[in-house]
Amino acid sequence: MKRLTKQQKKFVTEYIKTLNGELSAKNSGYKSVDLKETAAQLLSDELIIKEIKFQLKSQIYSLRVNKGYVIQKLLQIAEFSLEEEDVYDKDGCYTGKKKLRDTSAGLKALESLCKYLGFSSQSEERDYKEAKIITISNLDDSKI
Repeated sequence: MKRLTKQQKKFVTEYIKTLNGELSAKNSGYKSVDLKETAAQLLSDELIIKEIKFQLKSQIYSLRVNKGYVIQKLLQIAEFSLEEEDVYDKDGCYTGKKKLRDTSAGLKALESLCKYLGFSSQSEERDYKEAKIITISNLDDSKI
């Protein structure tokens, strides 16, 4: 049975840290002229892929964070970030306006939550049919 070399194991460890094949190949001691090509070859090796998956699963298991906790925290971040707060002028007087606390953080949390739950904008787009817009100008007399 074929096993990974020490250099390949180091590549896997570096790749999990950086998720950058070229940098991982360099940091694990590969001296190729084209490190990008070397990384592509390494990442197409079935044994290396299996080792990456195994190490990632081990790291996830060692964290022992349950899915409910992650979902709850993402929801809390989204809700807090997307709450409205009062706007005050430079003198500290209420202006009568409201703004969202942190729109980008809220949207990022919602995006992460969707990915975590397996929602995909591509699959949802396929479920909807494209709407046809009819205006007065493109109606013919027979349809009126």
